[in-house]
Amino acid sequence: MSADRIDKWLWAVRLFKTRALAADACKAGSVEIGGHAVKPARDVREGETILVRQGLVLRTLHVVGIPKNRVGAKLVAAYCEDLTPPSEFEKVKEQRVQQALARAKGSGRPTKRDRRALDRVFGRL
Repeated sequence: MSADRIDKWLWAVRLFKTRALAADACKAGSVEIGGHAVKPARDVREGETILVRQGLVLRTLHVVGIPKNRVGAKLVAAYCEDLTPPSEFEKVKEQRVQQALARAKGSGRPTKRDRRALDRVFGRL
């Protein structure tokens, strides 16, 4: 049973593009283990469950292994199991729809061009 830094593990399993971004997420309190926010230097161990807030999505990950270096996208499954419920990913889709529907206050009725853009978003013909 080996241990490694949480920021390095998050970067190695491709949750964050850089290790600095992973460390910043830890410092901001977006990463939790056992219900407690963790610092970037905390050791992560096999069998732990990690909660990572990425925007609107709260990712739930089970640590299966500790990689020595950053792994390819196809090998990520060997080191972590994603337990995130599909409803978390629906939040992002829902926000996109809300942004498409949002109009500035006082801008009046949608134009024909706006209506066509909405039709493309919703897949209507």
